[in-house]
Amino acid sequence: MNYAVVLRNEDVSRIVAEVPEEHQHLRTTLTLADGSTITMQEATVAAIVRAFISIKTDPIRTKVVMNGRAMDVRKAGFAVWQLVEE
Repeated sequence: MNYAVVLRNEDVSRIVAEVPEEHQHLRTTLTLADGSTITMQEATVAAIVRAFISIKTDPIRTKVVMNGRAMDVRKAGFAVWQLVEE
């Protein structure tokens, strides 16, 4: 399915950020007002935070675009699939 969703602040009733048992990386779960949940892995949240900070701290920048791609070469411990800025 291909559709757009805009989450307003009032659509989110709870946010839980935690490192689940038996895991090493952060997971962030948004619970929506209708009871549905969205869970994001640490790398996804980190990409969103990087984009947010890039825009908020630069007086000229108004947009950041990141695309997901498989990385042939990457740092140790990093996932193959990464969100990389254009």
